[in-house]
Amino acid sequence: MKKILIAVDYDPTAKKVAEKGLELAKSMNAEVVLLHVVSNIAYYSTLEASPIMGFNEFNYTDFTQIIDVDGVKKAAQYYLDKLKNHLGDEAIQTVIEEGESAETILSTAKKLHADLIVMGTHSRRWLEQILVGSETEKVLNLTTIPLYVVPTKGHK
Repeated sequence: MKKILIAVDYDPTAKKVAEKGLELAKSMNAEVVLLHVVSNIAYYSTLEASPIMGFNEFNYTDFTQIIDVDGVKKAAQYYLDKLKNHLGDEAIQTVIEEGESAETILSTAKKLHADLIVMGTHSRRWLEQILVGSETEKVLNLTTIPLYVVPTKGHK
């Protein structure tokens, strides 16, 4: 394993997912890429999404006013930079992509030649998980790249 892609969203459990992914990468001496997928612009501008990070010190005050993709991507980069700083490894690469989450994670993993994808198991909407399945389940069903799933139940 030479490259590990860690897909994170804004759930507070994302820190745990990133920490476990980095721990695994270090044990294999692999590169790490943190990925955030911008998939539903409306999600980012709701009060439900704030405070959306698992970082108490995250303070992007205009976040709930963002309605354009460029603004969301700028905020996402800020988030990934904070997460990278939290992990304490300057060699970590960050990537922001736009599209449907599962497909974009898979296409990014292929484009970057990732040997492993790391994701968490939570879902923001319980009804979505019952009716459609979580993004992790979608990736699991579609991937040809190994998937490392970090259980996050009870770790907010």
